[in-house]
Amino acid sequence: MPIATLTNVRFGHGTRLLLDGATLTIEPGEKLGLVGRNGCGKSTLMRLLAGQSKPDAGIVGIQRNCRIGFLTQDPTIEPTDTLREAAARAFTRLHEIRHELEGVYELLSHAGADDLDRLLTKQATLDAEFERGGGYAVDHKIDAVLHGLGFVDAQFSTLVSKLSGGQRARAGLARLLLEEPDLLLLDEPTNHLDIEGRRWLEDFLADEFPGAVLVVSHDRWLLDRVVSRIIEIHDSSIREYPGNYADFVVLRRERALTQQRIHEKQQDKISREESYIARYKAGQRARQAKGRATRLERFQRDNLVERPVDFDVMRLQLPRAERVGDIVVSAHEVSKAFGPRVLLCDFELTLKPGDRLGVVGANGTGKTTLLRILMGDERPDTGSLKRSPRLSVGWFRQTHDHLDKTLEVWRHLQLTVPPRANGVRLSEQEARDLAGAFLFSGGAQESLLGSLSGGERARAVLAGLVAGAHNLLILDEPSNHLDIPSAERLEQALSLPPDEGGYDGTLILVSHDRALLTATCDQILSLDGDGKWRLFQGTYAEFDAQRVASEAAPSAKETPKTAVKEVVKTPVKAVVKAVVKTDVKANVKAKLQSVQAQARTATNGRNPLSSFPLDELDARVQAITAKLEAIDAKLGDPEVYADRKKTNALLDERTTVEGQKLRLEEEWLRRTDV
Repeated sequence: MPIATLTNVRFGHGTRLLLDGATLTIEPGEKLGLVGRNGCGKSTLMRLLAGQSKPDAGIVGIQRNCRIGFLTQDPTIEPTDTLREAAARAFTRLHEIRHELEGVYELLSHAGADDLDRLLTKQATLDAEFERGGGYAVDHKIDAVLHGLGFVDAQFSTLVSKLSGGQRARAGLARLLLEEPDLLLLDEPTNHLDIEGRRWLEDFLADEFPGAVLVVSHDRWLLDRVVSRIIEIHDSSIREYPGNYADFVVLRRERALTQQRIHEKQQDKISREESYIARYKAGQRARQAKGRATRLERFQRDNLVERPVDFDVMRLQLPRAERVGDIVVSAHEVSKAFGPRVLLCDFELTLKPGDRLGVVGANGTGKTTLLRILMGDERPDTGSLKRSPRLSVGWFRQTHDHLDKTLEVWRHLQLTVPPRANGVRLSEQEARDLAGAFLFSGGAQESLLGSLSGGERARAVLAGLVAGAHNLLILDEPSNHLDIPSAERLEQALSLPPDEGGYDGTLILVSHDRALLTATCDQILSLDGDGKWRLFQGTYAEFDAQRVASEAAPSAKETPKTAVKEVVKTPVKAVVKAVVKTDVKANVKAKLQSVQAQARTATNGRNPLSSFPLDELDARVQAITAKLEAIDAKLGDPEVYADRKKTNALLDERTTVEGQKLRLEEEWLRRTDV
């Protein structure tokens, strides 16, 4: 039975109709993605489901006792709460039960025979309700969700009033996820999440959250991972597509092709009818012509299929950037710290013409600081930088205070794009073509920059930068305020070959948009915020696949050698977390015993170390421990880690040395009878 339905819903603002005849059914546990252009009515549909708005016509039906959680882009939370208290409000009833139980225990301590049975019954009832609600495990659950959304323990006691806007949004999301409503409405939940937070959220929604989800997001990876049906709002109506976002793209293209064919056939029919009417309207067949004219008017009113909007093709020839020589920008042994915090240590980078570099890392790891250092806006503590003297930089920053907000979109583009070699600027038509290529159509090209939404203004700035003949393009979180069609258009402009209208210069892209990174970048720079960095040659999808492979836990069927290798590759913190989370002490002991048993088997039951003096055993343990530390130090070197052959050789060596150490320690423990 559906938990929520919309039936022939109509809703509008003034003369603007957002939804007309909208019909939708949501089943329990179903995961749906809601897509469409900015301003098409996505948030309106969510407010209707949440009961915050009433339809002008039609019915919104919600199943009795259905609990709905709605994450708006500005959630309301108590400013006097700490971060942890704000999240814990999801379990208000549990806290009440715990308080009641404490009262019952107090009464039981001095209850008489007459009250004992009644109090014990009440205790059992409260205990059962407490366990159903999660019991004492909720404390761990709160911590896990806050950690997953990017908070650290030191922030748990921070007052909500002291949090940034992005942190408050994440706190609101944490509370909503912990409440586990029957229907979860999420409006852009990834806006303030870095890549790690997005991964955690999509895993949580796909694998752990039991309720139904309707999510609006411009993160295409999240939509591919989580949803099984896409709901598109287009021209005030709802269209449904089975599958995830990748399936939707294919099906939408097929639907557009079908619509195009129908449109062309209808236009042929209209042309034939108009020709007949014009030929015979004054002759002997005037009555027939008049009848056809009436039928044609009815057909055009009731059955005409519009030409589909073409979002897939970018018909534009961007100006070519000036050549810069062999090197665009390079950094050698660059380090940067703010107080005790080291952001970069011995950083090395060389970008050549045509390189496409994606920069990733958690929030606050120094991505924007790195851009400022490379461009000379921030001085490094140590190291040297070189930039081509013919460098022309187009830099998309987080704010756009430099814009003249009194200019129309097309006029802004006409003035932004530099003149050609002959000094002639873009004509008005060329500027309008550029605006159209970045999805400003019709009257939108006449809009003043000051009247645009944040996403529309970002799109106008990006259009000017991409077409600005810059030989280095720096984009710092360009898709934060873009809807999916706009992000796809930017992706197209950056990834198409130059002869097909694409950008031909060097690109540095800082982004949490994994789809955009994968489509446009051929090398990935990862920053950890503690001075460490890693340069990966390949796309983001390949980078992420390697991360998944390296973090995968060894299976039960693996040999001890492989298991040891995987433990070495996993960061120490991750190992500690895994041990605490899954309580694998018994497994670790079993692996140790297995390695020791293999050593005894290899010597036919004889112990070759039994003849060694105890002091020599001790010296060998110390020496082999130092050897392991030296190997670990090499494995921590980014240059070594980037070389697969060296890394594998070191891992194999470490496995062998670790086995030797285990056998020495076993003999030493046997001798000392510990």
